Amino acid sequence: MRTRSPLIDTAELAWLGEFAEPAPHTAAELAAVIDLLPSRSSAVTVGHSRDDASRAAAAAFSAAWRALGGTVLTTVDWPEAAASWLRSAKRMTADAPDAWVVAAAPLGFAQLARRLRHSTAWEPSRTIAFASLRDSRLPALATDLGGLRGATAGGDTWEVRGRWVRTISTGRS
Repeated sequence: MRTRSPLIDTAELAWLGEFAEPAPHTAAELAAVIDLLPSRSSAVTVGHSRDDASRAAAAAFSAAWRALGGTVLTTVDWPEAAASWLRSAKRMTADAPDAWVVAAAPLGFAQLARRLRHSTAWEPSRTIAFASLRDSRLPALATDLGGLRGATAGGDTWEVRGRWVRTISTGRS
């Protein structure tokens, strides 16, 4: 097991600048998030940061997913600043979901993702995110997010490939 702390230190944060607060989700974005999941029978864990837009997106997803017959195993939230994010990481992976759905601010999610990769069996390729995580700084900050996918506000999709965030047009927007 690795011993170095996965937390982002202040020197790493210095070059980032400010992150925007997550914007409210759109209907097209929610539909695209649902379409990215592997099947309607997937059991998912929903995670979100504690800002209003992320909470609302997570709640809207959970309601829509359940209405489609899907299962939400648990919902986990996390702060933007914490000592380690270990408790949230363990809760995100405890029920061995088929997939994770995340609505979050980039910095808090980067911290959580580092802890998830360091301390759990979490797989970014089984994680679907809302538009707030479509930030080109995220792969460099969180490291090893290959396969993370998400939706744009217009209903297109994006994915992390290496250290890049690539938008994929679906013709929705």
